[in-house]
Parts: sequence; structure tokens; C-alpha cells
Amino acid sequence: MAFQETTRTSYGSKVKGSFQGILWGIVLIIAGTIVLWWNEGKAKKASDGLSDFEKNYVELTDISTIDPAFEGKPIHATGVATTDDILRDPAFGIATNAMKLTRNVEYYQYVEQSESKSKDKLGGATETTTTYEYEAKWCSDPVNSNEFKDPDYQGKNFVWRTIEDSEQIASNVSFGAYKLTDRIVNGFPAEIPVEPSLTEDQIKQLLTNVTDSTVTVTVQGNMVYIGSNPNSPRIGDVKITFNQANPACTISMLQKVVNGTFEEYIPKKGSSVARVEMGTSSAENMFAHQESSNKLMLWLVRILGTILVIAGFRALLGFISTVFAVVPFVQRIIGTGLGLVTTLVGLIWSLIVIALAWAAHRPVVAIILLVAVAALIAWLVTRSRKAALVK
Repeated sequence: MAFQETTRTSYGSKVKGSFQGILWGIVLIIAGTIVLWWNEGKAKKASDGLSDFEKNYVELTDISTIDPAFEGKPIHATGVATTDDILRDPAFGIATNAMKLTRNVEYYQYVEQSESKSKDKLGGATETTTTYEYEAKWCSDPVNSNEFKDPDYQGKNFVWRTIEDSEQIASNVSFGAYKLTDRIVNGFPAEIPVEPSLTEDQIKQLLTNVTDSTVTVTVQGNMVYIGSNPNSPRIGDVKITFNQANPACTISMLQKVVNGTFEEYIPKKGSSVARVEMGTSSAENMFAHQESSNKLMLWLVRILGTILVIAGFRALLGFISTVFAVVPFVQRIIGTGLGLVTTLVGLIWSLIVIALAWAAHRPVVAIILLVAVAALIAWLVTRSRKAALVK
């Protein structure tokens, strides 16, 4: 059954909080502006760096020998990466020839979820009812249930044993005659199941301090399960899964050749370039993939920065609607209007920042953005005039 908690915020507290929100509004506007400005500069550097790489790279077609002619040059290469290294997880009896070996641990725990609904009262107070519900699910870390709101669930969580996640990578990985760095190898996906082999002593160690006689250690494929029944998990159960990356795999990469290995290419203008893809991929495809990745990141940060700016303006002007909270329906009308205004102002502010950030590097883009801002402002002015005439 759900647990509910009701709190009441007085009109005075709301007004005081809204005025305090002015400071947070200023902070958010400044933060959003900085994020937008930094993001546009970063995107320009990423574009310049990729263009530089594309103009100067050479195809490293033969990786069987180290050719001094490629030293210090940006390259595109495709070939097979291999290792003879044995990676071990002795606590679970694993020894395998692999590029990477991972141990992922999950705990079956109660998780608290909440949903709040607020109701404005005549006179300016607000009554907030928060409903707390609890769901048992697999979590990457133990959950502290002592902080749960519902007394019936407080202290319910525990785990039979706490075990750390781990990740190992091979230190000797060859790419023909070349050697791959840890940075490159660490990017290889570990998706192949590895079956552990536990001894009786290791099983006893895993069950140390476990007082429930029904709890056992079960091995199913690449999973070690500590609990009564893997098909019917209970609070406290633990599962550990193991995966590896193949000891031999085909990769394609955009890198710089340095002393028989590879590192990021740092152009004279722009940010560094380094990309590795699994399988065979042409240079053209890799450039396209990197460009798509850069654009995705650009827009994600643009959206984040714009949201920060809009939230800042809302916090800055939030006191206006709060002052009218004594009459809830009046506050809702004013709040709706302020929401629209602050959204438009935030969008205009963000577009201006983006345009100014690009102006020094791409004036055409800046002009287009400034024209868009001018058109938006003109539309708002025209609409407000029409509204005034109607009245």
C-alpha cells in the first residue's frame, strides 16, 4: 500500500522563497549562457579538427611492419587486433584469453518512488501531498532503506554480500606490428559471456556471515547467484555476471602514428581527433559517424543550455505570480502568462548567445540566427499590438 505525506507551505514562506529564487534565477541564466557559449566554440573546434584530419590523413594499408614514413601522421587503418594475455578473476575461478574482462554486480533491493501533487488554497497557502511507493528491483548498488519515508519499509533492505565491480584490460594488444594503447583497448565492448568456476572454498567465502540456510551459491552460465532461487529473487539477493571482449577482433580507426603505437591527432587548428570502430569501416564512413556524433552532442548541450536559461528567467520572475497566490485562479492565469513570456525570452536570449558565439567564426550562420531572432521579436510586437487594438 502506498504511503502518503502531506505538507503545508504558508503564503509568507512562498513569497520569501520566490524572492530568494531571484538569486538562483540569475545563477541559472549565467550558467546557461556560459554553457551555450562554450558549446558553440567547442563544436567549431571539433569541426575544424575533423576537417584538418580529413585533409591530411593517409591510409595505413599494411600493418604487418612498422613503416617510418607514417610516423607522426594521421591515418586510417583497418586490421585485426589480437592479444595472448590471460585475464584473471581469481575470486571466481576465471582465467581467460581476452582483450577485456568485466565483473558486474547487482543487488535485489526495494526502491522508493515518489509523486507529489500540490493544491493551492485560498489565502495563498499550498498543500502538497506526496505519495511514496516501493518496488523491488535489481540495482547497481545497495539502497539505504533507513531513509525511506514509509516506516513499514525502513530497514528492509540488506545484501548477503557486497562485492565490487571490476574491469580488466589486456596490456599487450597487437595491431599487426603495432601495439594498441590502454585507451584504445578500454573502448572495446565486453559482450561475450564467461563462465566462472568456483571451488568449495570460494563458495564458503561468498556465504560468510550468511545465516539463512536456504541461501546458496548458484552458477548459471556467466552468472553467479547468491540467494535461494535465481528464478524468484528476494531482497538481499546478489547476482554477479562476467563478460569478456574477444582476444581477436577486427577494428577500424582514425589515429596518429607515434613510436609504433597510436594516439590522438592534435591538429594546428581545432580539437583532437581519435576514433575506433569495431569491424571494417571506410575512412569516409568514419568521418561521417564522427560528424554525426559531434552534431548530436552540439544539439544536446544547446538544449541543456537553453533549458537552464529559461529556468533562470522563470525563477527570476517567479515572485510575480507568487504574490497573487492569495487568489489561486488569478495566480494560475498570471503563472501561465509568465511561463509563456519567460520561455520566449529564454529562447531569444539563447539564440542571441549562439549567434554571437558563432559570429567570429561563421558570420553567415550568425546572420541567419540574428534574422530569426529579429523575426521572432517582430512577431511578438505585432501580436501584442493586435491584442491591444482588439481591446
